[in-house]
Amino acid sequence: MNPKRKIDYIDLFCGIGGFHIALKKFGTKCVFASEWDKNCQDVYFDNFKIKPSGDITKIHEKDIPSHQILCAGFPCQAFSISGKRLGFKDTRGTLFFDIARIAKYHKPKVLLLENVKNFKEHDNGKTLSTVLSTLDEIGYNTFYKVINASSYGVPQKRERIYLVSFRKNLKIKNFSFDNSNNKESVIKDIILPDKETKKYVIKRDDIVLTKTKPIKDMFNSYPQKSFRVGIVNKGGQGERIYSQFGHAIALTAYGGGVGAKTGLYQINNKIRKLAPRECARLFGFPENFKLHQKDSVSYKQFGNTVVVNVLESIIKKIFETRIFN
Repeated sequence: MNPKRKIDYIDLFCGIGGFHIALKKFGTKCVFASEWDKNCQDVYFDNFKIKPSGDITKIHEKDIPSHQILCAGFPCQAFSISGKRLGFKDTRGTLFFDIARIAKYHKPKVLLLENVKNFKEHDNGKTLSTVLSTLDEIGYNTFYKVINASSYGVPQKRERIYLVSFRKNLKIKNFSFDNSNNKESVIKDIILPDKETKKYVIKRDDIVLTKTKPIKDMFNSYPQKSFRVGIVNKGGQGERIYSQFGHAIALTAYGGGVGAKTGLYQINNKIRKLAPRECARLFGFPENFKLHQKDSVSYKQFGNTVVVNVLESIIKKIFETRIFN
């Protein structure tokens, strides 16, 4: 595509801007963003000079600029009457309804949506079925897939469902998500120098190391999964120690324990949490991305964010359909 050609998009439930970063290299322009969390709003503005609007449920679709791409990492609220095959009516009262009403009004060419892996199975599949029928009703053909970020060059098994919806008149009958680079990656690839991570080191008397680092396979590669090497205390939540030569465990917004939010790792013979900048690297965020000044807030934000590498891959496949030519 012509990199000088601007394609407008909106960034709903934008968080700290994973979609924004991924779309930046494809000649796109963000014309509207929405996020209710003030700390996320601040980080988004610091990085992109766009102040996200607040609660999307209170913003009329007429007040949103026209756009060709709608992006949303939307929360999975309960669909109280899902599965009754009422289509658009089924989604009222859920945050997905706001995506649907905006898309119905503006009719962008494509929607790119993300949610947790279990969204596919929620309510015995009725929730996903309701979303698909709603998108069909408002004029979109939808393709979806659960993708593991581990296949896209980041050292974590973060599985999420991605949905790509094309406006029906574009006549996109098939869409392939398969574009992984299968680049091997381990925690050691994203760590900061020891002098920058002293504050994250855990010094306790109840650290027990039980294993050594994982063994490389016949191709001289470490296994692409987390590898536990010890525990702190009784080894409960946030008390398990993992090798730097494996993957990270899932970052969580609300995890507890001494290794709260990031987990614990044996890195250069020290036991510590990951630093926020390392978390940013874990999600494919660039080095110049400005983090929140409070670590606790930054951890929470990355626990809720998207993997940029995966989004870039999907967006590349979307552009390969030539719907913007």
